[in-house]
Amino acid sequence: MKALILAAGLGTRLGPFTNDKPKALVELNGVTLLERAIRKVTELGVSEIIVNIHHFGDQIIEFLIRNKNFHLPISLSDERDQLLDTGGALLKARSLLGDKEPFLVYNVDILTSLHLEDLLAYHTLKGGLATMAVRSRETQRYLLFNPQMQLAGWRNTKTGEETIVRDDNDLQNLAFSGIQIVQPEIFPLISESGKFSVIQLYLRLAKSQSIFGFKDTSTLWMDLGKPEQLIQAEKLM
Repeated sequence: MKALILAAGLGTRLGPFTNDKPKALVELNGVTLLERAIRKVTELGVSEIIVNIHHFGDQIIEFLIRNKNFHLPISLSDERDQLLDTGGALLKARSLLGDKEPFLVYNVDILTSLHLEDLLAYHTLKGGLATMAVRSRETQRYLLFNPQMQLAGWRNTKTGEETIVRDDNDLQNLAFSGIQIVQPEIFPLISESGKFSVIQLYLRLAKSQSIFGFKDTSTLWMDLGKPEQLIQAEKLM
């Protein structure tokens, strides 16, 4: 299995930490978010790690060289010409991810105690096109899942916007955790190009394909996208 670490974001919410460095190289207790993500995805014994880069991409390249790729097979998906968002990043990395087996996609700014083996086992059991780790937590944007945990829609509680793609009852609101496992069979189904969100892609495909949610009940999950969240994580750890 291969893993794609999404590290290309501008990190605007993490200013001023990202004024002179990429979000991936912001440190939590002296360890960069990128190194933490690399260590985490190796729980699955991945055969290769792909890291996408954009904002201060040269610094990430230098960081990996300096650390000898942490003695792991690491490739780069270079988005320095254009930031492609999560869906575009997936499509850009297609040739590196291959078409033989499912792959893990992991946001670099996530801190979690989720056992990735549990996510993989669930994905294998359900047999869907993709499986997203989701949690019961407060946010403004929710994914909607039917009782079989198939993706059925999306809702923004602040604006009232809503998209329903499956006509099911008893939909539950769950928040995406930034971790997912995807089948390579998704690539021929992608008609989008350039910059696009993976959530938009999933909502379109969920009308005819099974996109599942895995309910993550692990004790720790944090989005480290804001300074106050980073400070909270440092105190916690």
